[in-house]
Amino acid sequence: MENSYRFFENRACQYFPCHKGLTDFNCLFCYCPMYLRENCPGNPSYIEKNGKKIKDCTNCTFPHRPENYDKIMQVLKGQANMPVFGDRSV
Repeated sequence: MENSYRFFENRACQYFPCHKGLTDFNCLFCYCPMYLRENCPGNPSYIEKNGKKIKDCTNCTFPHRPENYDKIMQVLKGQANMPVFGDRSV
């Protein structure tokens, strides 16, 4: 897959790949734009530290899979009904 607006792979990054096991690794969403979403479509785990719930995305490859670009864009456009992490009004 070539670099485009939907996909970018940065093999020169000192952390590449930050997750193992992907053939086509999309670096476009290096810092996951869904981190603040409590019910994101990825597979995060949650840890408790100092009485606070912390999202741990160490084992999540969802934003790095090229086929998930459209799903991420739906979330960012607000088309997916997902509460923001820590939002008590939902």
